[in-house]
Amino acid sequence: MAIDPQRLLALQLPDHECAWTRRECQLYALATGFGQDPVDERELRYVYEGPGFVVSPTAAITLYYDDRWMRESGMNLAMSLHGEQRNVFHRPIPPDGRARVSTRITDIFDKGPDRGLVVVCEQVLRDATSGEPIATNLITNFARADGGIGFSTGPAPKPHALPQRPPDAIVEGRTRPEQALLYRLCGDLNPLHADPVTAQAAGFSRPILHGMCTYGFAARAILGVACDHEPARLREIGARISAPVYPGDVLRTEIWIDGTIASFRTTVPGRDGIVVLNNGRAMVVPR
Repeated sequence: MAIDPQRLLALQLPDHECAWTRRECQLYALATGFGQDPVDERELRYVYEGPGFVVSPTAAITLYYDDRWMRESGMNLAMSLHGEQRNVFHRPIPPDGRARVSTRITDIFDKGPDRGLVVVCEQVLRDATSGEPIATNLITNFARADGGIGFSTGPAPKPHALPQRPPDAIVEGRTRPEQALLYRLCGDLNPLHADPVTAQAAGFSRPILHGMCTYGFAARAILGVACDHEPARLREIGARISAPVYPGDVLRTEIWIDGTIASFRTTVPGRDGIVVLNNGRAMVVPR
């Protein structure tokens, strides 16, 4: 059955309530590569509950994992991919908190019959007491089997163009063989990332890493290079998810700094340099 775009845009879901503690923030940091050098004092602040403890901003993705919008959308989920992610951070994430999450579909871009449908969902995390926004999560889903509905909310945005010069910095981080098993404890329990039978049925030789884990590794690189590990300076980050990562892969993130904009791309050198995150853009405020 074809998707009804007006129904999708009018979709209303009850606010989702969530709560977290320092422990969830530490788990996310470990699951996205922080602390690989356990005596690096800058990264230790994300995983050790000592003085100066800080939260990686992209932890906001997992503090309120809520996929009801996908199940209610009518999309063929078996043929859908997480194509792009963007986050806006309105203020630092507190180590302990309670919040409410509102969800709505903001955009639909029809690529045509047999070419798929792009659906953008906005989730806003607000402090449960004050109602002030903490973070906005923008998820772009590519529904490969649902194109041809004859409706778009407007022209599809163009991807962020990366500079043509050599990168200003390169950061490498090794994922561990059990990285996906660790990251799934942050909330995304899709068996594709744990069960070999499910992975093989989907066309993969073995379970793959969560795209958002790869994204977290890239955010870690941006925090170190562009923010000097001051999380409050990272205001926005986003990238296209272009290829899967296998646990154990080394991730190489190239970073270009132009004023308040940090452009980035992540590749896997050990697999012919395949690009796994592309057209990355982060906005950083100066000190």
